[in-house]
Amino acid sequence: MQRTLKPAAPPSRLSPGALTTLSRCAVPAFALLVYGTMPQPLHPVFLAPDHFLRPGRWLLVGLAVVLALPIGWAGRRPLPVLGLLLVEAFVARTFGMRSWPLFLAADVLVFHIAVGCTRRVAAGALVGVLTGWALMATAFVPVGKAFTVLTGPSSTLAVAAAAGWILGSWIRLRQDHADALRAQAAISAVQAERLRIARELHDLVAHHIGAIAIRAGAAKRVIATQPDGAREALGVIETTSRETLTGLRHLLGALREPDPGGGSAADGHEQTRLRPDLRSLAPAPGLADLERLVASTADAGVRVDVRWSGKRRPLATEVELSAYRIVQESVTNVLRHADARLCRVSVDYGTHELAIEIVDDGGGRATRQPGSGYGIAGMRERVGLLHGRFSSGPRPEGGFRVAARLPI
Repeated sequence: MQRTLKPAAPPSRLSPGALTTLSRCAVPAFALLVYGTMPQPLHPVFLAPDHFLRPGRWLLVGLAVVLALPIGWAGRRPLPVLGLLLVEAFVARTFGMRSWPLFLAADVLVFHIAVGCTRRVAAGALVGVLTGWALMATAFVPVGKAFTVLTGPSSTLAVAAAAGWILGSWIRLRQDHADALRAQAAISAVQAERLRIARELHDLVAHHIGAIAIRAGAAKRVIATQPDGAREALGVIETTSRETLTGLRHLLGALREPDPGGGSAADGHEQTRLRPDLRSLAPAPGLADLERLVASTADAGVRVDVRWSGKRRPLATEVELSAYRIVQESVTNVLRHADARLCRVSVDYGTHELAIEIVDDGGGRATRQPGSGYGIAGMRERVGLLHGRFSSGPRPEGGFRVAARLPI
C-alpha cells in the first residue's frame, strides 16, 4: 500500500452566492436592530441642549432600512461596505443616534475580511475600524474626557474588532495550510503515478525486448547453417513482439482513458488523476503466470527452475503483481547480463509474508551492480510500497541473488 498525505479538513468555505444570500437575509434583522436602538426624540450634536428632532415613526423605519441596506452586499464587496458603515456610523452619531450597531456590523466584516482576504487587507480593515471608532468616540466630547470615553464601555467594540481579526486570521491560516497539504498531496500523487507508469513500461518492455534480442542474435548466427533453427527463432520473435505490442496497447489505452469521474477546473482544483486503474483494461499478471514466463525464458536459452513451498493460495492483487514483476525483472537480468545457464526461483508462502528468492550461476557481476539501471531500483520501489524488505547483490560462490519479502 502506498502512503498518501491526508490533509486535515479545512473550515468550510461558503461560496460567494451563499455569502450573498446570507448577507441579504441579515438586512431585515439588522434594520430592526438599528430601529430598536434609535433614541426618540433625536438630539443632533449641532443643536442646542434643549432642542430635539421628533421625526415620525415611518421616517425612522425608512432611515433604519437605508442604513441596513449595504449589509446586503457585504458578501461580495466587504471592503466598500465596511467603509460605508463607518461613514454611516459618523452620520448617525452626528444626528444623535447610537452608532454601536453599525460598529458591531463592522466588527463582523473585519472577521469576514480576515478569513477571505490577504493579511495586508485584513490588517488595513482592522486599523480602519479602530481608527474610526477612536475618532467617533472622542470627536464630540471635551478633550479632558477623551481617555475616559476610550476606556469606557464603548471599548468593547474595539476589543470585538481585534478578536474578529485574530479569529479570522487563524481560520485563514488553517485554510492556507490545508490548501498547501492538498497541493503537496496532488504533486506526490502525480509523482507516484509517473513512477508507476515507468515501472510498468520497464517491466513490460525490458523482458520481451531482451528475449527478442537474444533470439535475433541466435537466428543471425545460424541462419546460414541451420535454417530450421533460425526459422524457429524468428517465430519466437514474432510471438514475443505481438505480446509486447498487446501489452503496450493496453497500457497506452489506459493512459488515454479519460477520468470517468469527469470534473472541471471550475472549482479551482486541477485534476491529478492521470489514468484509471490499469487492471480495469488488462488482467494484472500474478504468480500463476510464472509457468508461462519460465517457458519463454527456456526458449531464450536459460533454464529456470521454480520451487514452491508453503500453502499456495490467492493473494492481494498488488502482492501478486509485485512478486511477478520482481521475478520477471530478475530473469530478464539473467538473460541480458549474467551469461548463466541456470536460474533458480524460490517462492515461499508464509503465514504473514511471501518470500521470493532468485539466484543464478552466472558471472556477469560487473554490469549488474545495484543502481546501474532502473530494474533494481524499480524492484526496490515495488517492495517499499508494500512495506516489505528487499536485497540484491553478487553471491560469494558466484552468480547473483535477488530476495524480497512481501507482507500478506
